[in-house]
Amino acid sequence: MCKKSLTIGAKVLASLAVALIGRMLRFATLGVATWFVSLAFEHRLWTLTTSAVWYWPTLFLAEEFLYYWFHRVSHECRWFWATHAVHHSSNHLYLFSAMRLGWTGLITGSFVFFLPLFLIGFAPEDALLVIAINLLYQYGLHTELVGRLGWFDLVFNSPSNHRVHHAADKQYLNKNFGGVIMLFDHCFATYQAEQQPIANYGVMPVLKSYHPAIIALHEWYRLWVAMRNEHDFAKRVKIVFGKPE
Repeated sequence: MCKKSLTIGAKVLASLAVALIGRMLRFATLGVATWFVSLAFEHRLWTLTTSAVWYWPTLFLAEEFLYYWFHRVSHECRWFWATHAVHHSSNHLYLFSAMRLGWTGLITGSFVFFLPLFLIGFAPEDALLVIAINLLYQYGLHTELVGRLGWFDLVFNSPSNHRVHHAADKQYLNKNFGGVIMLFDHCFATYQAEQQPIANYGVMPVLKSYHPAIIALHEWYRLWVAMRNEHDFAKRVKIVFGKPE
């Protein structure tokens, strides 16, 4: 029992360290992302009326659509997976594992997926608020303490749906990419209900380290090794932008 408690404590501390360092790195590079957002809004196609009855529902659906594709591509393209794999690195699902976010989002250009919101003409403060709500909503989904919720699981992202998303079991891989709702998972045939208890979480090969730098950069190292061992340029490009192993 004592050994198990120490293991859990080490995992929590590792997740907190990844989150703290990641927060500092994002703060240091905030100006770059802000510049792209400002540039996109400056060249917006329309200036949308925030008081229109359709404004907030349209913004919500547009952000969900872009988040779905950002999330899906982050699983299906190794360049983006190198950053996103950090979030899936924990071998157990608990609230602190939600804090494991990649340090290299600026390098991979993850923010580009959301620039259409500003190009369309949604006010930056409104779009950023909806993105923040999306991410905050998902924090509480990282748990095994809440079971299946019937119809709610079909409409909204839920602990059950998110367990499926984090599962390493073969039948659950690359499913349930939605942020708050499951609409686009149903539309693009990536929805999967939790049909049996999850046996495994995490990434393959299993990451056992508690060192924050190893957790945050392990997939970049694996990507570098794969490229180093391949001398054909076209195959190197395929390694970087193809599907993760």
